[in-house]
Amino acid sequence: MFEAHNTESDSNQEVLVFVDGEDKAVEAFCALAKTKRPARSESSNIAFEEFDGDIMKIGEYAQFCSTVQLNKAIPVLLDMRDDLKEMKGDIKAVRKNTDMIPQISEDIKEMKTDIKEMKTDIKEMKTDIKEMKEDLKGLRDDIQPGYGTSFRQVQSDVRAIKQQLGML
Repeated sequence: MFEAHNTESDSNQEVLVFVDGEDKAVEAFCALAKTKRPARSESSNIAFEEFDGDIMKIGEYAQFCSTVQLNKAIPVLLDMRDDLKEMKGDIKAVRKNTDMIPQISEDIKEMKTDIKEMKTDIKEMKTDIKEMKEDLKGLRDDIQPGYGTSFRQVQSDVRAIKQQLGML
């Protein structure tokens, strides 16, 4: 049988170990406790005393230790579960967005094609504007010699046109 507990007394921490069994096994355990200690542990005193109380069977003690550890782990495990649920939601959102990538890529391709067509249209419009400017210059050149005639001549021409159209 075996049982151990961490306790605090005044300003010291103590480990109480209860052992029961055959005398040779108990003596071997005491010898081991005097000579070997866990890594990084410190002890100022090791004492052995008789104990007349009940001691747990080692299987019961193992169950007790497991229960204590589970009680410590359950809140952490619940937090981890909640974090996983949140991560699943985030992953779903990312997947949803990545499902749209092919459509977005297709839209971008169409936009590039549209931009190329617009550039071609703009070039054609620039060419048309240049041609219109040249035509206007030609018309201006044609009209300017007429400005040299007298105002009366223009009025006379307007009257003749109106007569032919039946407006006078």
